Amino acid sequence: MVGARGAVRIGVDIGGTFTDLVLTDAAARTFQRKVSSTPAAPEEAVLTGVREILAEAGIAAREVAEVVHGTTVGSNTLLQKVGAPTGLITTRGFRDVLEIGRLRTPGMFDLQWEKPLPLVPRRHRLEVTERVTAAGDIHAPLDEAEVVEAGRTLSAAGIRSVAICFLNSYRNPVHELRAEELLARHVPELQVTTSVSVLPEAKEYERSSTTVVNAYVRPVLEAYLTRLEEGLASIGISAPLLVCNSNGALASSETARAKPVFFISSGRAAGVVGGGRLGEALGEGDLVVFDMGGTTASASLIQGGNLMRVSEYEFRAGISTPSRFIKAGGYMMSVPTVDVAEVGSGAGSIAHVDEGGLMKVGPVSAGADPGPACYGIGGDRPTVTDANLFLGYLPDTLAGGSRTLSREKAEAVIARDLAEPFGLDVATAAYGVREVVNSNMARAIRAVTVERGVDPRDFTLVAIGGSGPVHAVDIARLLSMPRVLVPASPGVFTAMGMLAGDVEHYLIRPLAGRLDGIDLAAAKAIVAELAAEARERLLGEGVAPEAISLQPELDMRFRGQEMSLAVPFGDADDAASLRAAFLAAYGAIYSYASDDVIETVSLRLVGRGLRPGKLDFRHEQDETAPTAAAAERRAVYFGTERGWIETPILDRASVRGRIEGPAILQGADSTVLVPPDAAATTDPRGNLLITLAEGSL
Repeated sequence: MVGARGAVRIGVDIGGTFTDLVLTDAAARTFQRKVSSTPAAPEEAVLTGVREILAEAGIAAREVAEVVHGTTVGSNTLLQKVGAPTGLITTRGFRDVLEIGRLRTPGMFDLQWEKPLPLVPRRHRLEVTERVTAAGDIHAPLDEAEVVEAGRTLSAAGIRSVAICFLNSYRNPVHELRAEELLARHVPELQVTTSVSVLPEAKEYERSSTTVVNAYVRPVLEAYLTRLEEGLASIGISAPLLVCNSNGALASSETARAKPVFFISSGRAAGVVGGGRLGEALGEGDLVVFDMGGTTASASLIQGGNLMRVSEYEFRAGISTPSRFIKAGGYMMSVPTVDVAEVGSGAGSIAHVDEGGLMKVGPVSAGADPGPACYGIGGDRPTVTDANLFLGYLPDTLAGGSRTLSREKAEAVIARDLAEPFGLDVATAAYGVREVVNSNMARAIRAVTVERGVDPRDFTLVAIGGSGPVHAVDIARLLSMPRVLVPASPGVFTAMGMLAGDVEHYLIRPLAGRLDGIDLAAAKAIVAELAAEARERLLGEGVAPEAISLQPELDMRFRGQEMSLAVPFGDADDAASLRAAFLAAYGAIYSYASDDVIETVSLRLVGRGLRPGKLDFRHEQDETAPTAAAAERRAVYFGTERGWIETPILDRASVRGRIEGPAILQGADSTVLVPPDAAATTDPRGNLLITLAEGSL
């Protein structure tokens, strides 16, 4: 039940190193907390943080109205290949769809690229007799005995979760639904995911891959959410748990359990949503949201106040980009998602010398356990955090004093693993770590700007995450971006973004044919059915009728193309207006549009429940508070040309007005670096705008 009780809400974001929590109450007070993540049992860090933040706020558990959660359980399950043993039952002759894929490689000239192994080995991909035609007619009936035999064979092989994906089932789902019934009756120990329940649309590979990912992750995420809800109940919280999906919106935990494929990128999109809300509050419509945590860094574009979204993406190691041009690099999921590019470069990323004698940073991370060497809890390899600590960018404690850092341990591992092999002094080697990781992260920003035909110099870089503000200005300089915006609470901003999100449901129906022959009355009847289903789901989750927003879209493409584009389908009166909308959208992306025949593919509908009491970024700080003088000064290294500079260290919360670099602003959730040739100015809301001198770009 969304917003069923009081106004106390808790947002939780699990990162690779820290778990961030934000609490807001009826008086618009905001509390924040960072606790060390517990990768082996992520819910333990969440429960610890919830207890601590409730105690700090002086609020009883029964007063909590909702807990909003972003989790990396889904993405980590794929990354680490620790999902449930999964099988696939498909139409005879289509056993190898997952392996065939799109017959592409992500890089034409990359001879060292290795195709990811399918999540379901071939021996666990079984065929049954059935056939539905492209028109939805039954050409060959389902052999029910074969379905039961396949289920029993998979169960005997230790399979726990099964994906069912039949040819053309999106046009007629009767065989898939019957197969699901048979397995539930005869092999009840198997958990079943049908493709029509996840993605009822054409394109066999995309539908198969999406369904398999759902089946692979589902038992893991389901078990995690069960443990978390039981833990919250033991604290005394009976409020509903909402989970952030890959599109930056929220859904009930029941939806996340059944369709985890929509939540693989849970969390990272919430920071972009928060960036959009912040930009709206500040009148800034053109932003690049840069998020650097402990394990990864990501970037996303907000243009004209609109978040960039795509209808599919591939999950893979290395740089992950939902590119419209680069395909076949990972596990395909045809689900709506915020267009985010991500690289394995975070504060915990390990720096090493590769076989060719070059310095590399990431993608392997020390994470929270054993952590960077400076944590002193077992890590013995140099990380980005170790380099930043030695160079003077970080204080000797993190997360509000809960983590003490050892500069001596950081220096020792940098000297041993980097400085000595390269014949450098420790400062130069540590600064080299920063330069390499900054270059890696700049790639992610280029992926959502330059590679999309967008000039990053026209945008403001928004730095969030625990480590984003430590690196943002240097990255902006690499991209000639003159402005960096650091929110008031950058280290927990993703958790805040979740509190600014809305509830969402995503529905789709096929509508194949030529646009010039579209039956608008029939199409609008389908939209009405989808709208009724979305409305029923939202009302069932406690969304008020007046807070429901319905946005229908029509997927179209040129004849002969594989990919489609969605255009609004709200008040379309004729095919000509739909054609004009498609040509405009196509031209905006690809810079041209032909006069070929346009085909319709499917109807989509996004049902949103606009949440009351969402976090508002317009709240202003107390401007009468005095500006604190520098509490201390310490030596900070700014590269071989400038060397070590005695730099003032300021309390971020008490900074007012304009500050000339170099300066370091320390807060409980993050540290902000203002280097030489830059200046920072605060606004009434506590945000920090850093501008780079023109000559330094």
